[in-house]
Amino acid sequence: MRLYCFPHAGATSQVYRSWQRLGGPHLLVRGVDAPGRGTRRQERKAPGFRSLVRCMADQVVADLLAERDRTPGPCWATFGHSFGATMSLAVAIEVTRQTGAAPERAVLSGAVPPGLQRPGPLLESVPDEELLARTAADGGTPAAVLADPAMSRIVLRMLREDDAVRAEFAQEARGLRADFPLTLIAARQDVHAPPAKVWRWAAHSTAPVRRVGIDGGHFAAVQRPEETLTTIADDIDPGKG
Repeated sequence: MRLYCFPHAGATSQVYRSWQRLGGPHLLVRGVDAPGRGTRRQERKAPGFRSLVRCMADQVVADLLAERDRTPGPCWATFGHSFGATMSLAVAIEVTRQTGAAPERAVLSGAVPPGLQRPGPLLESVPDEELLARTAADGGTPAAVLADPAMSRIVLRMLREDDAVRAEFAQEARGLRADFPLTLIAARQDVHAPPAKVWRWAAHSTAPVRRVGIDGGHFAAVQRPEETLTTIADDIDPGKG
């Protein structure tokens, strides 16, 4: 089972590096980066939501096709947290359209559906120092990274780039509809994506939806990967279908 993981705003697939070991022999974790970042840092950046979805879908399709040459009909799923949740669902839908092979399910964590998001940029007028302080308070970025001037500048740039893409969600991603199951993960103390709002993703799928509530703040699901991967493995176990 291949699990394609999409990072939150201001991050790269590096945040899932430890997940590769925790996934074990039956759950192969693959991080998916945007062009111009992480494993794809030498590539030209993709402007806008639709272009970014196509570029990230191409990466997943290429990996699936390479695996199909070795194992007919490879099983796959997606995981996305916060900003990455919307991107992961959009990419999963696009990959399904291109290949005709739907994922076992898409796992959406700590994210509010596009229809509940405020349109337009949110960070455009936020000073760098305030944005760094907010990022530190959320706990999703290591303190050592934010304390390093060079690294913090990179984080700020990525946050603002992702905010420009997120500004399109309310219009461009509102119509996302999947025919495969969803797992929704919401942290009870998450002030950005409270459970009541996360559960509204159910309207974006015609298939069954599972809701999983966990304790903690916005990054709880990413900070406790063992628990998250256990939830995902339980949901995509073919023997339980």
